[in-house]
Amino acid sequence: MNLKIRSFFILGIFFLLFTSFINEPSGKDKKVFPKPEKTKNLLFYVQRTFNINTLMYEINTDDKGQINIKEPIKIHWINYASDGSSEGLNYVQRKYAYGLEVKLTDADKKSFVFNFVSYKKKQLYLIKSLTENRYDAFIEINHKLVILNSIFIQIEGGTFWVPKVKYLEVTGKDVAKGEEVVERIIP
Repeated sequence: MNLKIRSFFILGIFFLLFTSFINEPSGKDKKVFPKPEKTKNLLFYVQRTFNINTLMYEINTDDKGQINIKEPIKIHWINYASDGSSEGLNYVQRKYAYGLEVKLTDADKKSFVFNFVSYKKKQLYLIKSLTENRYDAFIEINHKLVILNSIFIQIEGGTFWVPKVKYLEVTGKDVAKGEEVVERIIP
């Protein structure tokens, strides 16, 4: 295969591999986005303006329900824009955009601190509930530590490698009051 055709072929594969989640049309209004079903392992989900596909962040446990210390959170897409199937993150998504950096903070209590690889300014916490046999992801919203439910990313322009994020809208639940709280972060 000559060099031009081979280069074109490789660029085509690169384009298909890395843009499979960004080139589907959708509205900019987050109210049209599907709300994922709350399962026992779901910690929180992330949606963004590219399309209605949704990132799911779930607790990663073994068959006995014990948390995986090395990889406590597993991440996958729900392909709402096509067939509703589930798919893992590719290398670029995991290392530069939607992946997490997780550190064990207490081996006895099995609690963790983590942040997104693409946004290190906000720390999140993975803590086992004192009353129930489950983990929750916590984040500070409006100066309160709350259980994280979802993050919506409003992207307007930019490039594949450097999208222009207009704001992040973080939604959580104030445990003490049982109320939903929302904070809009402008990066």
